[in-house]
Order: sequence, then C-alpha cells, then structure tokens
Amino acid sequence: MVISFLSIVIVAKLATSLASCKRATVGVVLTRRRSDCPISFALDVFGDRWTLLIVRDLMFKDKRHYGDFLKSQEHIATNILADRLRRLEETGIVRRNAARRNAGGVTYELTDRGIDLAPVLLEMILWSAKHDANTAAAPEFVAAARDDRNALLRQIAKSIRDPSTRERVYRSPQVPA
Repeated sequence: MVISFLSIVIVAKLATSLASCKRATVGVVLTRRRSDCPISFALDVFGDRWTLLIVRDLMFKDKRHYGDFLKSQEHIATNILADRLRRLEETGIVRRNAARRNAGGVTYELTDRGIDLAPVLLEMILWSAKHDANTAAAPEFVAAARDDRNALLRQIAKSIRDPSTRERVYRSPQVPA
C-alpha cells in the first residue's frame, strides 16, 4: 500500500512539475490534452510501455545509440522506437546529440526532466519485485532501494550526470532488465 501511494504522489508531483514546465518553456508540447489531471498529463507524456523502457535503458542500461535500444530484450520495432525517441525529445525528457564525424552516430541522453523519472522507475521496480516471482530485479538492488531509497536515487542521478561513476550503479548491484 505504501509503494502504491508513493508512486501516485511521485507521478502527481512529476506531472505537476512537467505542467509548469509546459507553461514556462516550449519543451513540453502536447497536442491532445484530455484534462488538467496531473496523472493524466504524466501518462500522456510517458505512459506507454515503450517510452518507459527507453527511459529505463538510458537510466539503468547505459544505452545511448539507436541500435542499442533495438537490441533490448523487448524487441521494439524501429518505427515505434523512432517515434518514442522523437516524443521524448519533444517533451524535454531526452536530448539528442548529433555526433561529430566518426564518433559513432547520434547519441541520446536523459535531461534533468528525464532524470526526475528515477523515483517512478524505482517504485515500479520495487512493486515488481514484490509481486512478480520471476522478476529480474537483483535482490541487492531491491535491498538498496528499500534500505536507503534517497541515497540510491542520488547515486542514480549522479551516474547519469557523471559517466565516470556509471560502473558502480550499473554493475553493482546489477540493475534489472
């Protein structure tokens, strides 16, 4: 019950934050807004399975290139991937970086707005660890999230902003697939 309540609070807070960003910047553009409900707004921005899996891959799997996302276990179709990356960029959750010549192509990274989704994904991991007997969530990761959620969230944010710290977060404990 606590996890569900926390998830709702986090989604509502993030949606409210995104809504204020929409008024303050051009970054969040929604063509079809159903209501002013913060949960509805959040779902409009990142509420389908593919969008959150792309965010997961950027946040936990250190994937940066289009081809990296195609290799994910879920096998996203190329047209859906292209559409979701475009939407994530339009809403200011992902930044697209054109690579310099011979630098490996276009890369993607989470913006601060995207990093703000870490608590939502963490709560989803904890919920799945509790309710899915076959979860890929590493017990060490789940324990770290339960023991000191805020410290883990700080570590995740730091690893995204400072690539030299990524190895610790991504590999120890192993982040779920």
